[in-house]
This record gives sequence, structure tokens and C-alpha cells, in this order.
Amino acid sequence: MIGFSVWLKGPVLLLTMAATVIACSQDLPGHIGTYLANQVQKKRIPGLSSAVVLDGNVVYIGASGVRELGQSEKLTPQHVFHFASVSKPFVAAAIMQLVENGKLSLDDPPTRFCPYFRLADERFRQITIRQMLNHTSGMPDVVDYEWEDPQIDDRAAERYVRGMASEPLLRSPGNGWHYSNMAFDVLGDVIAKASGSSFEEYVRVNILEPLNMDNSSFNYLEIDRALRTTGHTGNPPKVSDVYPYNRRHAPSSTLNSSAAQMIRWMLVNLNRGEIDGHRILDAASYEHLWKPSTKKSQQGFQIGLSWFLGEYKGHRIVFHEGGDTGFRSFLLLLPDDGIGIVLASNWEQTDTGVLARGILELILASKDL
Repeated sequence: MIGFSVWLKGPVLLLTMAATVIACSQDLPGHIGTYLANQVQKKRIPGLSSAVVLDGNVVYIGASGVRELGQSEKLTPQHVFHFASVSKPFVAAAIMQLVENGKLSLDDPPTRFCPYFRLADERFRQITIRQMLNHTSGMPDVVDYEWEDPQIDDRAAERYVRGMASEPLLRSPGNGWHYSNMAFDVLGDVIAKASGSSFEEYVRVNILEPLNMDNSSFNYLEIDRALRTTGHTGNPPKVSDVYPYNRRHAPSSTLNSSAAQMIRWMLVNLNRGEIDGHRILDAASYEHLWKPSTKKSQQGFQIGLSWFLGEYKGHRIVFHEGGDTGFRSFLLLLPDDGIGIVLASNWEQTDTGVLARGILELILASKDL
């Protein structure tokens, strides 16, 4: 949740002049690449990878920096990053697939599928799947992700849900929103029980494989070692002691993917669930995913189902940010304009939201929107 108010309302960081200069330019990819390379150098970012789609076409894909400080290997758009909370829209897509197939309802309680789920407050029985998706369940956030001591066995997710009995409710379900990774971790177990397979396997078979995202996974151990990146913490950045992976928190946090692979995710969502003649979601599902379901926050955004919704200079935006130990990411869509931007960095202090806005300024100027 870091940086949304800055992204939506902050200054344009000297981009107005740059945008004016390129308004008549045909070299949008070159200007995006130059802008990002300059930002990497200026802010001493270890590594940054990004991709941009426009009207169904890839207009930019590139990377700057290195996989790991102290090593010489240059970063490429194919290198895989921890995307943190950008995982959540994948959870929402999986839930909507199960809704479409009649396996569950958005207004079902999670206890229908996970009868062992309970919290210390009896009001937990009022919680619905919809409220967990839009952060109005009243559930608290995760305090310790245990990246230093991960659980990676097949029962890790269920064991985590079974251990929530001492957790409080912060407010009555449906009464205001509070960001909760914990709620999404429960949803992963709901998906597993409703589908009959593990959360990671369900997403692989029903989302990643149909999109040809073959180098992406919620299971870090499946990622090709040659494609992995190393996270960095602190300022100045240093190599992180841990990689953020724990199957207890796979649904909320452990998407591993690349800028190159996330192009497919942007395109299928911009096209309302269809790509290359294959449909992973009914177009009608986006009426749930991208429909405001909360009041507007002080930062100016609302929430659909997992996706954050807002407006920038008169353009509707749909987005999600991710940040964990060593990594930072941002995914931005402008559904009405056919624009998609994704960024991933192997430094947790990279302000990917501000960089996404910088790219957007260049695009809007080039299209004179």
C-alpha cells in the first residue's frame, strides 16, 4: 500500500516538460527506455525491469541494472522477480473462475470450504469471500511472514488457516476497509478446497498455463535458477539475507514472474479475460473485479475485488502495488485507453509507483490524450 497517495496526487517530477518535448515524437519506446535508465542511474537502483502495452501491442520491454549487486550479470526482461501483493489479482481471477463454474459464490462464508477457519471474535462467521477480496472482512494483516523460516510442504496453507483461532477482528465485517494479506491467504485455502487441488496448482493450470506464462509460478522452488533475481534491502542497497517465500503466504504474496511474462497478464485483463482466442474469464466478471465496492479513500482510490481503482487526469486507472523484503513492483492498467504498465525491481525502496506514473505521462503525451 506504499505510495498510492503520492502516485495519484503528487508532483509530476519534471515530466511535464519532457512530455511536451516528445508530444510529436514517434520514438516513444526510446523515450521510455531513456527515462527508466536515467532513473536507475540517478537513484542507484540495483535492477529494474519493465514492459508497456498499448492498444494490444507491446511498445516497450526492457531492463537496466544487474541481477545482484557485486555480480556482473546484467538484468533482462526475462529475469524473474518476487511480485509480492501483485499476486492478489490472480487470487481474485481464480475466485471468479470458480464463481463462473458454480463452485462457489462471492457471498459464501469461507467456512463453507474451510470449516476449521475461525477467529477469536465470533463475528468471523459473518465474513464473506467478497469482503475478503475487497479488504472489508475486518481481518488483521500478517505481522510476521516468516521468510527466514518458510514452510513449503503441501499442508502449509491449511495449517496456517487452522492456526488463526487467536487472531482478533479489527472491526465488524463489511464495516470499512483494512488491508489484509491474511484474508487473501485464507482465500488461497478456499480455492484449494473448492477446486480439489493446491492453490499453486490451480493457478498454474487455469491461469498461468493458458496465458503461456510458463516461467511464472507461485511456487518459488519451480523457478529456473538461471532466471532468479536477488533482492536488496537498506539504503544504500545491499543483498538481502532472505528471499520472500513461504507457502503459508503464497496467495497474498508469492507470485514470481518477469516483465516479459506479465505482458500476457496485462493483455488478457485489458481484453476483459480473452487472449489469442482463449478466454480465462467471462467479460461479465470484470463488472465485479473493477466495480467500486468501497467508499473513496483519502488517497483518492477505491477497491473492486483485489484491484485498486482510481482516476488520473481524467483517465480511469486500475492498479496494484507490491512490496516485500528485497523487492518492489507495480502493475497499472488504463482499461479505457488500452494502456498497461508493469515494473519490477530487486530493491525494496524503488518507488515503482512513481516510475509507472512517469511512463504514463510519456504515453499520454505521445497519444495527446
